[in-house]
Amino acid sequence: MSVFTDETRERAREIIARYPADRSRSALLPLLHLVQAEEGYVSPAGVTFCAEVLGLNKAQVGAVATFYTMYKRKPTGDFLVSVCTNTMCNVLGGQEVYDTLSEHLGVGHDETTADGTITLEHAECLAACDYGPVMTVNYDFFDGVDASTAVGVVDELRAGGRPMPTRGARLCTLKEMAVQLAGFADEREGAVADGGPGEPTLRGLRLAQEHGVSVPGFDPNTPIRSKAEADKAAAEAKAKAEAAKPAPVEASAAPVKGGDGASAPTGAAGVGGPAKPAEATGPAKPADASGSTTRDVKAPDDKSPQVRTAETRQPDAGTAVPDAPGTKVPTDGTGTAPEAGDARSAEAAGVAANAPAGDGKPAGDEAGAQERNLTEAKAGTDADGAGPADANETGAQK
Repeated sequence: MSVFTDETRERAREIIARYPADRSRSALLPLLHLVQAEEGYVSPAGVTFCAEVLGLNKAQVGAVATFYTMYKRKPTGDFLVSVCTNTMCNVLGGQEVYDTLSEHLGVGHDETTADGTITLEHAECLAACDYGPVMTVNYDFFDGVDASTAVGVVDELRAGGRPMPTRGARLCTLKEMAVQLAGFADEREGAVADGGPGEPTLRGLRLAQEHGVSVPGFDPNTPIRSKAEADKAAAEAKAKAEAAKPAPVEASAAPVKGGDGASAPTGAAGVGGPAKPAEATGPAKPADASGSTTRDVKAPDDKSPQVRTAETRQPDAGTAVPDAPGTKVPTDGTGTAPEAGDARSAEAAGVAANAPAGDGKPAGDEAGAQERNLTEAKAGTDADGAGPADANETGAQK
């Protein structure tokens, strides 16, 4: 197993630190790009590395690494050339571009040239229909290509050149691109200053300016606040909201009016009714002030999404996990959890009433009917010496 460099391990710690402590597995995607940046693909050693630093097993990491096509499972060339062969680009000649490159380079889909420079692949869609046919080199666009221009691009790459993409920064190797996809800046001098937007994009902006289309309240000069400034503003807004809350409602000591409008003694039940002793007044409870009898329940902000999902799908207390983070099993007042609801009984009754079909015959076929048909067919053959065809015809008539 290869040993990853100290720089890669330090960057891995930096990536994991971007996420909350109980959400560290969210760092898996950039970590996969990080190990690909060192080895050129996600090797078994890279899968093991990601599993170890995140506390996952290798099957969980491998499931993600094999799902996304940007993670390569075998060594890849310095330049990944992707040609769009989906509907729009195909109509405009994308398949011809791919076929020409495949023949010119002597490789097929997901194969690498002998010199290790170019890996060719056909892409289902590169999300640039208005620029088609398109191809990308390490995910940077070359728009409106044809067979000859595509061959010119790959020949220049194999000769050590760096052709300028139609849009975006100057080309870099796949390993350098993987570092950027892991969330780190391009450190090459002036790399992000190159390139420019495509004409269809500019056309959309010009139309928006011409017709006054913009986001309501948009100010391009709005500064982006730092985290400290944002936290301070949030604290000030919270303090302002607390100060704006009304004071606690005190019970009124005003005399209760009687039915004739006259003042009745405190605690009077009504005109002519027996008077009740006056009760001590004090601050009203929230339920008394609002008229609600629902008890205040803390919002489950400290529960993990997995726990919330499980409780939503199966709310029975009997299936709750007592030691799950943020989970509290409801009790009936005696300290014991109540029995599970009727859902489980209903489910068991449904299963019992709908037995699955056996493997020996299709669902719905009866063994008695099959045996009867076979007996009748055999009896007809024995009686008149009819062959199988005659027996089938006899059975059909019956």
